[in-house]
Amino acid sequence: MSSCITAIGTANPEFRVNQQDAFEFMVKTFALDGPQARRLYSIYEHSGIEHRYTAVADFKHGQPEAYTFFENRPDDPLYACTRSRLKLYQQEAIKVGVQAARNLAAQFDKDIFEQITHLITISCTGMYAPGLDIDLVDQLNLKRTTERTCITFMGCYGAVNGLKTADYICRANPQAKVLVVSAELCTLHFQKEQTLDNWVANSLFSDGSAAALVEHTSNRTGSKPCLELNSFYSEFMPDSRNEMGWYIGNTGFEMKLTPKVPRQIQRNIKAITERMTAKAGLTPQQIGAYAVHPGGRKILEAVEQALDLPEESNAHSYEVLRQYGNMSSATILFVLNRMLSAGGLQGEHVASYAFGPGLTVEGMVLTMQ
Repeated sequence: MSSCITAIGTANPEFRVNQQDAFEFMVKTFALDGPQARRLYSIYEHSGIEHRYTAVADFKHGQPEAYTFFENRPDDPLYACTRSRLKLYQQEAIKVGVQAARNLAAQFDKDIFEQITHLITISCTGMYAPGLDIDLVDQLNLKRTTERTCITFMGCYGAVNGLKTADYICRANPQAKVLVVSAELCTLHFQKEQTLDNWVANSLFSDGSAAALVEHTSNRTGSKPCLELNSFYSEFMPDSRNEMGWYIGNTGFEMKLTPKVPRQIQRNIKAITERMTAKAGLTPQQIGAYAVHPGGRKILEAVEQALDLPEESNAHSYEVLRQYGNMSSATILFVLNRMLSAGGLQGEHVASYAFGPGLTVEGMVLTMQ
């Protein structure tokens, strides 16, 4: 017997930004000339994103005199040190994390929080101690004896490792009820240097949170469809260490994201899929659906081309990208939530991937039950 994802809840900060408005904010902020603005517009136009969410009100208002997060220095109107960014993380991450968990709990007739035995928190966009885990215990009224595990700084694939840890717990203890909460505030780490890495990162990343309940299949709550966690797979690609990185700087966390990432995924994902499905006792031909982390439109297209998949196979991923952007580790849970809510895949095997620094692929094979 294995474990399963019984339910997922999601949440976002209050500020919703249109991608066109975000582009105009960047042009104005950086005082871009015509050729530069057209180059930046091409990045935003082809991002596959219509809206994103942020916990930073300054991005919504867009007027330097109204900034409350950035210090609006005469020589640097977008200055914010790492300390001030992490202070806002501490204030805001708990809000979306709690809301995501409550949206999950609302799907049950009884108080699911009183049954939680383990809590796993995931985030690569901030940290503090006592941290998000203890704040969630307090604000959700979980038992003070709840066992807590924090998964940090693993990038966009962090939630897969959170689910993997929850699966191990439930297999070892079928009575366990594990709450997994990912909370990511990527927009806190806006970087103003005019590099291609920053242009791409600023066009893609967004804020959001997702919570998942993981239980043993023999002891799950309710009778609604669930996603059975069959097998996990991890591999980092050769010669890709420098293509994606996440570093702590004096003005927040700094992203390194080269244009080679989609090409590396396209070059390697087919062989990785063969090894991942073999570990699950399956062949790639037995996969009936896909849940791919929408790190960007080019990443989804790279997977489709490598595996010879129609665009419709990534419909849930494209829709999450369109409505929310890339919320780092929370994003794959948004995709799985859409898949779980849509139904219609009873008995189908699902291949799921997320990508991050390494260049690492964290994969799962799930079954809709």
